[in-house]
Amino acid sequence: MPGRGGPSLVLRRAAMAAAPAAVLLLPLLLPAAAAVWDEAGYLLYCPCMGRFGNQAEHFLGALAFARALNRTLAVPPWIEYRHHRPPYTNLHVPYAKLFRMEPLRRYHRVVALERFMAELAPAHWPPGRRVAYCFEAAAQRSADKATCPMKDGNPFGPFWDQFQVDFDKSELFKGISFSPAYKDHWIQRFPPSEHPVLALPGAPAQFPVLEEHRPLHKYMVWSDEMVKKGDSYIQSLLIRPYVGIHLRIGSDWKNACNMLKDGTAGPHFMASPQCVGYDRSTAAPLTMDMCLPNLTEIKRALKLWVKKTEAKSVYIATDSEPYTREIEQFFQGKVKVVSLQPEVPQVDLYILGQSDHFIGNCVSSFTAFVKRERDVHGKPSSFFGMDHPPRLRDEF
Repeated sequence: MPGRGGPSLVLRRAAMAAAPAAVLLLPLLLPAAAAVWDEAGYLLYCPCMGRFGNQAEHFLGALAFARALNRTLAVPPWIEYRHHRPPYTNLHVPYAKLFRMEPLRRYHRVVALERFMAELAPAHWPPGRRVAYCFEAAAQRSADKATCPMKDGNPFGPFWDQFQVDFDKSELFKGISFSPAYKDHWIQRFPPSEHPVLALPGAPAQFPVLEEHRPLHKYMVWSDEMVKKGDSYIQSLLIRPYVGIHLRIGSDWKNACNMLKDGTAGPHFMASPQCVGYDRSTAAPLTMDMCLPNLTEIKRALKLWVKKTEAKSVYIATDSEPYTREIEQFFQGKVKVVSLQPEVPQVDLYILGQSDHFIGNCVSSFTAFVKRERDVHGKPSSFFGMDHPPRLRDEF
């Protein structure tokens, strides 16, 4: 009979129909679970060496070091230097603004340093119990020769000041390094029961990134915000297929590459092992075209890869002159040439990573980030001065 059961039955049925939606909403309504202290200890460091490309290489090494010591890595914010435009100081950009935290946990335990300081430090690492750890050689820079220079100068001071951290004492060490070979030495020297938080002045890693740590890049996954922003630029400005290039040709870079000319730099120079090979005994020669390509070399490499990929557009990421007009004229207007020079340099990295072919600078850690990401996804890359780079041992 229609209406049998009355209004109460109708209400019960409506409630049951709404239940799945309520269940789906429940995780969004509940507060995030509080961070739980890890008795295996924590690793903290300042990403205080260089710009983003260098910081990313150090991050991969630090991630591997934290896993080797079985300590949770407190993932630091990225340091962005804004001294020529507002706010005319360092910006500290949370890791999760650019990359997702969750993929890192497939490799090892991590917590954002911001969360560590807000939720765990007050009870477990309060003022009065904050110990700094550094090499004896580093402590020699301090007045008493026995204090770690954790906050000496920029970016060290501003980095720890953002968390209102001052250090109460120093633990010095020597005769060990951050190499995987010293894993047991670290664990025996600094057991987490007595040294729950290892706070270091810099990353426990080498530069450039070790060959065996390059595959860890697969755990660095762009945040949804970055994917949305990058894809919108690609869809609105570029026509596929497109070739992405990184031009590192600023005045500071010219000075660095001149070290090749005068013989003060050899094949292993900054990030060059990514293209000449990691083995010093078999490393390929490092040429000026690979370090500082001139317009002739830029055109030559572009002509090759635009033809091979039948590219309809070229994307240029650069720290100085993009040569947009010269490249447009070179292709007689048949290829669209785009250079954004965005305020957020990671936009360039994302767009280069998504290109159909990428031509990078062998010596640059900015290029190295793109090359690692593309290797992870099986995308082709080359370098100025080296059209067919050798395969590295760690091929993903």
